[in-house]
Amino acid sequence: MNEIRAITIFMRAATLGSLRKAAVDQGISPQAASHAVMQLEKELGVRLFFRTTRKLSLTAEGQRFFESVQPALTILSSALDEARRSTEEVGGPLRVSAPRALGLSVLWPFFEEFVARYPNVQLEVQFDDHFTDLVTERSDVGFRGGPPPAGGSIARRLVPIQLIICASPAYIEVHGAPESIDDLARHRCTGYRRANTGKMAPWAFQVGEEIVYRDVPATVCVNDTDMETQAVLSGLGVGQLGSFTATEHIRGGRLVPLLLQHVSQHGMIYIYYGHRKEQPLRVRTFIDFMVARMADNSRFFLAPSELQPVRPARPAGRTRAAAGRS
Repeated sequence: MNEIRAITIFMRAATLGSLRKAAVDQGISPQAASHAVMQLEKELGVRLFFRTTRKLSLTAEGQRFFESVQPALTILSSALDEARRSTEEVGGPLRVSAPRALGLSVLWPFFEEFVARYPNVQLEVQFDDHFTDLVTERSDVGFRGGPPPAGGSIARRLVPIQLIICASPAYIEVHGAPESIDDLARHRCTGYRRANTGKMAPWAFQVGEEIVYRDVPATVCVNDTDMETQAVLSGLGVGQLGSFTATEHIRGGRLVPLLLQHVSQHGMIYIYYGHRKEQPLRVRTFIDFMVARMADNSRFFLAPSELQPVRPARPAGRTRAAAGRS
C-alpha cells in the first residue's frame, strides 16, 4: 500500500507539475510528498524528476514510468471506487443457496419481496439438498433445515421445525385416523426419499422424553417435500410433514394434525453466512431482511396451544355400520 501511495503522489505531481500541489491534492504535507517520491526513486533505482526551485519535470525514465503506470492506476482507482460504493448502495450480485424443501413454500415469497424492494441486486438462487460450503460454492448466504451448519460460518436460528403427522379431512372421512403409532401400520402412508442419499427418511415420534424413529411403509413415496405435502392434501395417505409446509394447511382446515402427543422437533431453520465485517451492503441488507421476516414467524410452526391432542375421528363406513346395528 505504501508503494501504491507513493505512485499516486508521483502521478499527481507529474500531472500538476508540482510536488506542493500534489501534496495539497492528497491531503499531506509537502515534506511527506517529497519523501514518498524519493523513496519510490530509491526503490526503482532511477531518477523520476528533474527538480529545481521553480520547476519540476520528468526524466526520460520518469516519462516512461508515467505512461506505463497511468492505465493500471486508472483501473485500480475504478476498482477501489466500486468497492467503496458496494458499502453505500444496495446493488450488485447476491448468491444464495438453500435446500429444495425450503424453496417455494418458505423462502421464495421473501426473495420476490426483496428483489422488488432492491431492484439493483442481481439475485442468484441455487436450490441444493447438499450442505453448501459458502467459500467453496462462492455463495454469500445459505439456508439450512435441521442441525446448525458447521465449518466456521455464523448461523442464526429462524424458526423451529416440527414433524407433524397429518391427513386430509377426505382421507379421515373414508379411512379414519390412526389412534397410535402402531395403528399407522393399517393406514396408507406417504414417504420421503432423501434426495442426497436415496434412502427413505424414517418417521420421528416424541415418546416421553425421547425421540423414537420408525420405518413406516409408504404407499406413495416421493423425493420432494412439496410433492409429499400435495399427496397428503389430495387424500392419498397419512404423512409426516415439516411444520414449515403443514402449518398453513392445518390452520386453513385442509389438513388435520394427528397424534399430536408425538409431534417431534427436528432442529431449526437457520440462515448462515461469513463474517459481517467483510460483507458488502447488499449481503448485510439481505440477511437483516430475511431475519426480520422469518425469525420466530408463527406462520411456520404450531404454538403449544395448537399441539393439544384431539380425539381422532372414525371412518364414515364404520359409523354407518354401528348406526345400523343399533
